[in-house]
Amino acid sequence: MNIGEARRKNAAHDRSMLKKLRMMLASGGSALSILLLSHLPAHAQDALGKITTPFGVEVGTFEVVQFAMFLGAMGAALLSAGWLIRERSRIAHENRRLRDKVADLNLTVQRNEALLNLKDQRVIVWEGASSTPNVIGSLPPEIGVPEARALFLAFGRWLRIDSVTLLDRSIAALREKARPFDIAVETSKGAPLEVQGRTSGGYAIVRFINLGESRAAQAMLKSENYQLNEAVTTLRGLLESVEMPVWSRDGDGGLNWVNNAYARAVDVRDPQIAIRDGRELFGAQARERIEREKATNRRFQDQLSTVVGGDRRIFRVTDVAGSAGSAGIATDISEIELIREEFKRTVINHSDTLDQLTTAVAMFDGNRKLQFFNQAFLKLWGLDTAFLESSPDNAMLLDRFRSDGILPEQQDWRRWKETVLSAYHSVESQEHVWYLTDGRTLRVVVNPQPKGGVTWVFENLTEKLELQSRYNTLIKVQGQTLDHLAEGVAVFGSDGKIRLSNPAFSSLWSLKREQIAEGMHISAIRRLCEPVSDAAHWETFVTTVTGFDDERQSLSGHIELSTGKILYYATAPLPNGQTMLTFVDVTDSVQVERALKEKNEALERTDELKNDFVQHVSYELRSPLTNIIGFTELLQTPMTGPLNDRQRDYLDHIGTSSSVLLTIVNDILDLATVDAGIMELDISDVSVTEAIATASEKVAGRFKEHNILLDIRVSPGTGSFRADASRVKQVLSNLLSNAANYAPEGSTVTLACWREQADMVFSVKDSGPGMPDYVLDSIFKRFQPYPNGGRKRGAGLGLSIVKGFVELHGGTVDIASGAGKGTLVTCRFPLEARTFSIAAE
Repeated sequence: MNIGEARRKNAAHDRSMLKKLRMMLASGGSALSILLLSHLPAHAQDALGKITTPFGVEVGTFEVVQFAMFLGAMGAALLSAGWLIRERSRIAHENRRLRDKVADLNLTVQRNEALLNLKDQRVIVWEGASSTPNVIGSLPPEIGVPEARALFLAFGRWLRIDSVTLLDRSIAALREKARPFDIAVETSKGAPLEVQGRTSGGYAIVRFINLGESRAAQAMLKSENYQLNEAVTTLRGLLESVEMPVWSRDGDGGLNWVNNAYARAVDVRDPQIAIRDGRELFGAQARERIEREKATNRRFQDQLSTVVGGDRRIFRVTDVAGSAGSAGIATDISEIELIREEFKRTVINHSDTLDQLTTAVAMFDGNRKLQFFNQAFLKLWGLDTAFLESSPDNAMLLDRFRSDGILPEQQDWRRWKETVLSAYHSVESQEHVWYLTDGRTLRVVVNPQPKGGVTWVFENLTEKLELQSRYNTLIKVQGQTLDHLAEGVAVFGSDGKIRLSNPAFSSLWSLKREQIAEGMHISAIRRLCEPVSDAAHWETFVTTVTGFDDERQSLSGHIELSTGKILYYATAPLPNGQTMLTFVDVTDSVQVERALKEKNEALERTDELKNDFVQHVSYELRSPLTNIIGFTELLQTPMTGPLNDRQRDYLDHIGTSSSVLLTIVNDILDLATVDAGIMELDISDVSVTEAIATASEKVAGRFKEHNILLDIRVSPGTGSFRADASRVKQVLSNLLSNAANYAPEGSTVTLACWREQADMVFSVKDSGPGMPDYVLDSIFKRFQPYPNGGRKRGAGLGLSIVKGFVELHGGTVDIASGAGKGTLVTCRFPLEARTFSIAAE
């Protein structure tokens, strides 16, 4: 852009501005427009040109502007002066009004001050939260109110204590919660004052007014009413918060107030609903009982039960009747009753437990009276139960023990007793030892109780001390005994170290005494003993002593030393993990035992040969004997031809001898069968009468030959029993044959039978010469007949067979006899015999 073009632009801009100013001036522009024109550049002012006035005078544009400015300034000054005059008039009028109002307020203040400065009232004014109040007025000094401001505000110096508390609480409620009050207070001189509290705006005002006599009484009543209302409100607030049902009733017995706990107890949310609906906590019978008690005593107090929340609860109810109604409270003591019952059971169990103790126990209360004693205490001191149940004093008991001569005399009895009874004033247990005059020693423990009183525990140490003395003596005796035993003894602890040993142990293992000192480990002893013994045995000893098996077992056996000595060893577990090893030199006994075993084995082989021989011979003899008997009977028949008398006698002797020999062979074979354990019984129902008849027929000839009478006595109801019929008959035949052999001529043999519990009993009694006691021991031995008084000497197998067959049935055989007294043999068969039996050795 060149300079010429810039000038053209500026000139155009100036012309535009001038055009706008002319328009402003033509329209009567303001002083601001004139001010703007004054600040135009000179060339712009010249461009405005000249203006011709109506008077024909040409005036320049600038002069016009200046004149306009002057006129504007003069107009503004005139307007300002007018406004100032107007405002001044208004302010003067307001000042006159305010002066009048101030005058009126001054008059009011003077009048109020005159009223407040009366001598019968005084006012305290707090402004907002200020802690410094203004005090106005005065009260008569003769009623005890100080005149000084500081002393007056110190209410506690001139008011009664209860009045100070009430006033402070009321002033605090006035200032903090704007709660007005009208109360009456009393000075320390007894003069009443009415105190009024009010708030006005941000002020709290308290007025103290001196009262006349009538107004004072009215104020006091008003104060008391206020206090009572406050107390009732506070009390009801307290009762509302407790968890115990509380209620009050009017004169007609209806509910007029209940607390929240009462409402909850009767299952409602609001106490007013409980009052409106007349919800009763207790049933009709309980309420009738309460009313009867109140009608008589004006008061009811007892336990009642009711249902609350679906559970049966127990309450302690107190209901008091007044002039205008009644009030009651119920305390839930269900848990207390449960605890009380539990406590009673605990005390009973505790007493029962203490009664079972052998230690004497006595309990005294804080007044030193006996409250409890167990049976051990009663027995220890030998006192009467009635005397102890009378709760005697502790000091009286001690004097009683002294007078009975149980406690020994002390040098200073009074001081000794005070020392013992000082436990009632102590917090620590005391322990004494009493040596009674009868030789008993007691350990006495006096234990103070937390709630007063003491517990006496008497432990009889007499037996304990005697046992300790015996134990010490026993230990010494055992030590001496072990030292003199021929048996080697060594005791090892659970750690494998030796605890004790005797000299015999060292001697048996050829050890020196210092080699097995106490505390030496078993492994060291093993190294010393293994060279002369089997290592396996000492390995077992070490394992037994040091092992950790749950079940410790005893071991025993023999160990043979290289020196030819044979030791019998045994291990025995002891308490506390200890183990005892014992060794006995059994060299001689082992050698004797070995010899006896060899001899026994030889005897057993001999017995086996004997049994084999008997069985073989018996079987071999039976066949020819059967042939001899058969041919003898055949020769006696007519078909073989006639026989002379001598031949007939010879055949009779041959038949009789053959029959006897066959019986002996059969008996031997039966005994051999029993001994071998292979005999079987043919069990069936055995008729007692039939068995006796069969047996008596077999021996009838012998009885008749010697004129012996057989007396059979069978008890009624014997019936039958389960046994082998043939063996029972054989037993009875042998018994009768034995009796016939020993019974005198013309005598009587008695055969009796009866039931005895689960046995069938047979007895055979004869009046023969009997047998002495030394013979009874061997009467059942085989091949040992007793020839005293017998007509024939047999093989001695009859009673052996009897014993074998009866015992094979599970029964027993008894013999009662004496020289010159005859013999009684009794056999007992079980009613239900065994079907198979193996004979005893």
